[in-house]
Amino acid sequence: MLSGRLALVTGANRGIGLAIARTLACEGCNLIITGRDQRALDKACIELDKLQSEKLPEKLNVPVLAQSCDVRSPDSVDYLFALVRGLRQPLDILVNNAGIGHRNLAVSELPYPTWMEVIDTNLTGLFLVTQAALAVMKPGSTIVNNLSIAAERVFPGSAAYNASKHGALGFTDTLREELRPKGIRVIALMPGATDTAIWDTMWPKAPRRKMMSAETVARTVLDALLLPQNTTVEKVVVMPSSGTL
Repeated sequence: MLSGRLALVTGANRGIGLAIARTLACEGCNLIITGRDQRALDKACIELDKLQSEKLPEKLNVPVLAQSCDVRSPDSVDYLFALVRGLRQPLDILVNNAGIGHRNLAVSELPYPTWMEVIDTNLTGLFLVTQAALAVMKPGSTIVNNLSIAAERVFPGSAAYNASKHGALGFTDTLREELRPKGIRVIALMPGATDTAIWDTMWPKAPRRKMMSAETVARTVLDALLLPQNTTVEKVVVMPSSGTL
């Protein structure tokens, strides 16, 4: 059902982004993956190419385009979408996954550069990529914004992260209403604690064995993408079986 569709996943060189890219590769999507770490991105590209060759008929195998992109930079985003336009295929699926966290710090201790880096990545980057993508999307396309449950909850010591995700939910809800008449779905993905490298920064001693896997989140995204186009899906919340940590 997704075979041959063009999908772009930001922050796809590790964690949830890479898990979603793997899932879409197995469905036969034409893939564009982005990230800031070109070496990690190249490694992910090799893995995805291999996965396609193992899982799909030869006729469905297509090259995976790996392009470094700093979502905070308008110039970097513009260059990425110049490449997308060069493919001469509408963008069917956009997964805004790129995001960062910060060390657990009270507001009184939070450095301004840290605040700006998180807001620029998690909120401004979301805006820049989405705005550029809209020019190459058509009715029937889907945008998935990975927001985290921090979009609706508050975690002390994570002021910049909380603020960025709350803002991103407001942006996502606004975008959905604007695009509904155009037939483009907008889904807020809100996973609970997921075992990814972000915890190395946010909570190094977090009990990661209790967390969901990135693959669980990716399967949930796939289920949402496979729903009939006339289905209204506004929010997808997925939580570990043990509940919140």
